[in-house]
Amino acid sequence: MWTDDEIKGKILHKLTRFGKFDASHTAIEHLQKGFPKDMVGRVKDLIRELKKENILFIKHTSYGEQVSINLDVIDKVMFYIDVFLKKP
Repeated sequence: MWTDDEIKGKILHKLTRFGKFDASHTAIEHLQKGFPKDMVGRVKDLIRELKKENILFIKHTSYGEQVSINLDVIDKVMFYIDVFLKKP
């Protein structure tokens, strides 16, 4: 079973691997990929939490909402990624 922090870590790890910082954005729908289908609702809720924590930047476009990592809170980002990477 995944904890909320592990899921947040996986989401942020994916964004860092693809270099989605500041001006480089990706669609929110891409962040749900790689999770089991029964977890998608929980993943969406945690993406909203990451937005509230100011970890994810939001960019509204004509083709949907895009996100990237806020480098001003890199300590929080690294905390969540570390939790994910240490998952047994």
